[in-house]
Amino acid sequence: MSEVFEGYERQYCEVSASLFRKCTAASALDGEKKKQRLSEIQSGVQEAESLIRKMDLEARSLQPSTKAGLLAKLREYKSDLNNLKSEIKRISAPNARQATREELLESGMADTLAVSTDQRGRLMMTTERLNQSTDRIKQSRTTMLEAEDLGVSILQDLHQQRQSLLHAHTTLHGVDDNIGKSKKILAAMSKRMDRNKWIIGGIMSALVLAILIILYFKFAY
Repeated sequence: MSEVFEGYERQYCEVSASLFRKCTAASALDGEKKKQRLSEIQSGVQEAESLIRKMDLEARSLQPSTKAGLLAKLREYKSDLNNLKSEIKRISAPNARQATREELLESGMADTLAVSTDQRGRLMMTTERLNQSTDRIKQSRTTMLEAEDLGVSILQDLHQQRQSLLHAHTTLHGVDDNIGKSKKILAAMSKRMDRNKWIIGGIMSALVLAILIILYFKFAY
Protein backbone atom coordinates (compact mmCIF):
# COMPACT_ATOMS: atom_id res chain seq x y z
CA MET A 1 0.00 0.00 0.00
CA SER A 2 1.10 3.54 -0.71
CA GLU A 3 2.54 5.32 2.32
CA VAL A 4 0.91 8.53 1.09
CA PHE A 5 -2.51 6.83 0.99
CA GLU A 6 -1.95 5.40 4.47
CA GLY A 7 -1.14 8.86 5.79
CA TYR A 8 -4.34 10.34 4.36
CA GLU A 9 -6.32 7.33 5.59
CA ARG A 10 -4.98 7.71 9.13
CA GLN A 11 -5.90 11.40 9.16
CA TYR A 12 -9.39 10.63 7.81
CA CYS A 13 -10.06 7.98 10.45
CA GLU A 14 -9.04 10.36 13.21
CA VAL A 15 -11.17 13.20 11.78
CA SER A 16 -14.17 10.91 11.21
CA ALA A 17 -14.05 9.47 14.72
CA SER A 18 -13.82 13.00 16.13
CA LEU A 19 -16.82 14.12 14.05
CA PHE A 20 -18.98 11.25 15.28
CA ARG A 21 -18.12 12.15 18.88
CA LYS A 22 -18.93 15.83 18.25
CA CYS A 23 -22.26 14.92 16.60
CA THR A 24 -23.22 12.85 19.62
CA ALA A 25 -22.32 15.75 21.92
CA ALA A 26 -24.05 18.36 19.70
CA SER A 27 -27.35 16.47 19.73
CA ALA A 28 -27.62 17.21 23.46
CA LEU A 29 -26.88 20.97 23.13
CA ASP A 30 -29.05 24.03 22.46
CA GLY A 31 -28.59 27.62 21.34
CA GLU A 32 -25.20 29.18 20.66
CA LYS A 33 -23.24 26.23 22.01
CA LYS A 34 -24.94 23.99 19.51
CA LYS A 35 -24.28 26.44 16.65
CA GLN A 36 -20.63 26.67 17.62
CA ARG A 37 -20.32 22.89 17.78
CA LEU A 38 -22.06 22.50 14.40
CA SER A 39 -19.66 25.05 12.90
CA GLU A 40 -16.74 22.97 14.14
CA ILE A 41 -18.37 19.85 12.69
CA GLN A 42 -18.83 21.50 9.26
CA SER A 43 -15.13 22.44 9.24
CA GLY A 44 -14.28 18.85 10.09
CA VAL A 45 -16.53 17.58 7.28
CA GLN A 46 -14.72 19.81 4.78
CA GLU A 47 -11.39 18.42 6.00
CA ALA A 48 -12.73 14.86 5.68
CA GLU A 49 -13.94 15.54 2.13
CA SER A 50 -10.52 16.98 1.23
CA LEU A 51 -8.80 13.87 2.60
CA ILE A 52 -11.13 11.59 0.63
CA ARG A 53 -10.35 13.50 -2.58
CA LYS A 54 -6.62 13.17 -1.86
CA MET A 55 -7.00 9.44 -1.20
CA ASP A 56 -8.97 9.06 -4.44
CA LEU A 57 -6.27 10.80 -6.48
CA GLU A 58 -3.50 8.80 -4.83
CA ALA A 59 -5.34 5.47 -5.31
CA ARG A 60 -5.97 6.14 -9.01
CA SER A 61 -2.27 6.86 -9.57
CA LEU A 62 -1.21 3.38 -8.36
CA GLN A 63 -0.97 0.01 -10.10
CA PRO A 64 -4.32 -1.68 -10.98
CA SER A 65 -3.72 -4.54 -8.52
CA THR A 66 -3.32 -2.07 -5.64
CA LYS A 67 -5.81 0.51 -6.91
CA ALA A 68 -8.83 -1.85 -6.85
CA GLY A 69 -8.54 -2.61 -3.14
CA LEU A 70 -7.98 1.01 -2.19
CA LEU A 71 -10.96 2.24 -4.22
CA ALA A 72 -13.19 -0.36 -2.53
CA LYS A 73 -12.03 0.88 0.86
CA LEU A 74 -12.56 4.46 -0.31
CA ARG A 75 -16.19 3.69 -1.18
CA GLU A 76 -16.75 2.61 2.43
CA TYR A 77 -15.27 5.88 3.68
CA LYS A 78 -17.51 7.86 1.33
CA SER A 79 -20.53 5.93 2.61
CA ASP A 80 -19.50 6.66 6.20
CA LEU A 81 -19.13 10.34 5.38
CA ASN A 82 -22.57 10.44 3.74
CA ASN A 83 -24.08 8.87 6.86
CA LEU A 84 -22.28 11.47 8.93
CA LYS A 85 -23.68 14.28 6.77
CA SER A 86 -27.18 12.86 7.21
CA GLU A 87 -26.65 12.83 10.96
CA ILE A 88 -25.45 16.46 10.84
CA LYS A 89 -28.56 17.51 8.88
CA ARG A 90 -30.77 15.78 11.39
CA ILE A 91 -29.02 17.51 14.30
CA SER A 92 -29.14 20.88 12.52
CA ALA A 93 -32.89 20.69 11.87
CA PRO A 94 -35.25 22.80 14.08
CA ASN A 95 -36.46 21.03 17.22
CA ALA A 96 -33.76 18.46 16.63
CA ARG A 97 -33.55 17.69 20.34
CA GLN A 98 -37.27 16.98 20.56
CA ALA A 99 -37.09 14.92 17.39
CA THR A 100 -34.24 12.99 18.90
CA ARG A 101 -36.34 12.18 21.95
CA GLU A 102 -39.22 11.04 19.77
CA GLU A 103 -36.93 8.88 17.67
CA LEU A 104 -35.50 7.34 20.79
CA LEU A 105 -39.01 6.57 21.99
CA GLU A 106 -39.77 5.02 18.63
CA SER A 107 -36.41 3.17 18.70
CA GLY A 108 -35.42 4.72 15.37
CA MET A 109 -32.39 6.36 16.86
CA ALA A 110 -31.28 3.03 18.23
CA ASP A 111 -30.67 1.76 14.69
CA THR A 112 -28.73 4.93 13.83
CA LEU A 113 -26.60 4.54 16.92
CA ALA A 114 -26.00 0.90 16.03
CA VAL A 115 -24.80 1.94 12.58
CA SER A 116 -22.60 4.64 14.09
CA THR A 117 -21.17 2.12 16.54
CA ASP A 118 -20.44 -0.28 13.69
CA GLN A 119 -18.79 2.49 11.72
CA ARG A 120 -16.72 3.51 14.71
CA GLY A 121 -15.68 -0.10 15.19
CA ARG A 122 -14.53 -0.29 11.57
CA LEU A 123 -12.71 3.02 11.93
CA MET A 124 -10.99 1.82 15.10
CA MET A 125 -9.93 -1.41 13.39
CA THR A 126 -8.64 0.56 10.42
CA THR A 127 -6.77 2.93 12.73
CA GLU A 128 -5.22 -0.05 14.52
CA ARG A 129 -4.11 -1.56 11.21
CA LEU A 130 -2.65 1.77 10.19
CA ASN A 131 -0.79 2.02 13.49
CA GLN A 132 0.61 -1.47 12.93
CA SER A 133 1.67 -0.48 9.41
CA THR A 134 3.30 2.63 10.83
CA ASP A 135 5.23 0.51 13.34
CA ARG A 136 6.43 -1.77 10.55
CA ILE A 137 7.50 1.25 8.51
CA LYS A 138 9.39 2.62 11.52
CA GLN A 139 11.12 -0.75 11.99
CA SER A 140 12.03 -0.81 8.30
CA ARG A 141 13.43 2.71 8.55
CA THR A 142 15.45 1.70 11.63
CA THR A 143 16.85 -1.28 9.71
CA MET A 144 17.68 0.99 6.77
CA LEU A 145 19.46 3.45 9.07
CA GLU A 146 21.47 0.61 10.63
CA ALA A 147 22.38 -0.66 7.17
CA GLU A 148 23.35 2.88 6.17
CA ASP A 149 25.60 3.20 9.25
CA LEU A 150 27.21 -0.14 8.40
CA GLY A 151 27.75 1.01 4.81
CA VAL A 152 29.36 4.24 6.02
CA SER A 153 31.65 2.24 8.33
CA ILE A 154 32.67 -0.04 5.45
CA LEU A 155 33.34 2.95 3.21
CA GLN A 156 35.52 4.50 5.92
CA ASP A 157 37.51 1.25 6.23
CA LEU A 158 37.94 1.10 2.47
CA HIS A 159 39.08 4.73 2.45
CA GLN A 160 41.68 3.97 5.11
CA GLN A 161 42.89 0.94 3.16
CA ARG A 162 43.12 3.06 0.02
CA GLN A 163 45.20 5.63 1.89
CA SER A 164 47.49 2.84 3.11
CA LEU A 165 47.89 1.51 -0.44
CA LEU A 166 48.62 5.01 -1.74
CA HIS A 167 51.26 5.47 0.98
CA ALA A 168 52.82 2.11 0.10
CA HIS A 169 52.79 3.06 -3.59
CA THR A 170 54.53 6.35 -2.77
CA THR A 171 57.14 4.48 -0.72
CA LEU A 172 57.75 2.00 -3.55
CA HIS A 173 58.05 4.88 -5.99
CA GLY A 174 60.74 6.41 -3.74
CA VAL A 175 62.57 3.07 -3.61
CA ASP A 176 62.44 2.86 -7.42
CA ASP A 177 63.96 6.34 -7.64
CA ASN A 178 66.77 5.34 -5.27
CA ILE A 179 67.42 2.17 -7.24
CA GLY A 180 67.58 4.22 -10.43
CA LYS A 181 70.09 6.61 -8.88
CA SER A 182 72.16 3.66 -7.61
CA LYS A 183 72.20 2.16 -11.10
CA LYS A 184 73.47 5.44 -12.54
CA ILE A 185 76.24 5.65 -9.89
CA LEU A 186 77.31 2.03 -10.55
CA ALA A 187 77.33 2.67 -14.31
CA ALA A 188 79.53 5.75 -13.80
CA MET A 189 81.88 3.77 -11.53
CA SER A 190 82.08 0.97 -14.10
CA LYS A 191 83.01 3.45 -16.83
CA ARG A 192 85.64 5.01 -14.58
CA MET A 193 87.11 1.57 -13.76
CA ASP A 194 87.30 0.73 -17.48
CA ARG A 195 89.07 4.02 -18.14
CA ASN A 196 91.48 3.39 -15.28
CA LYS A 197 92.22 -0.09 -16.67
CA TRP A 198 93.21 1.41 -20.01
CA ILE A 199 95.40 4.03 -18.31
CA ILE A 200 97.16 1.38 -16.17
CA GLY A 201 97.59 -0.81 -19.21
CA GLY A 202 99.14 2.08 -21.13
CA ILE A 203 101.53 2.89 -18.27
CA MET A 204 102.58 -0.76 -17.96
CA SER A 205 103.17 -0.97 -21.69
CA ALA A 206 105.31 2.19 -21.57
CA LEU A 207 107.38 0.78 -18.68
CA VAL A 208 107.96 -2.52 -20.50
CA LEU A 209 108.99 -0.65 -23.61
CA ALA A 210 111.41 1.54 -21.58
CA ILE A 211 112.94 -1.52 -19.92
CA LEU A 212 113.42 -3.20 -23.29
CA ILE A 213 115.13 -0.09 -24.68
CA ILE A 214 117.44 0.14 -21.64
CA LEU A 215 118.36 -3.51 -21.98
CA TYR A 216 118.99 -3.14 -25.66
CA PHE A 217 121.40 -0.25 -25.23
CA LYS A 218 123.09 -1.97 -22.29
CA PHE A 219 123.88 -5.16 -24.13
CA ALA A 220 124.53 -3.50 -27.46
CA TYR A 221 127.30 -1.24 -26.15
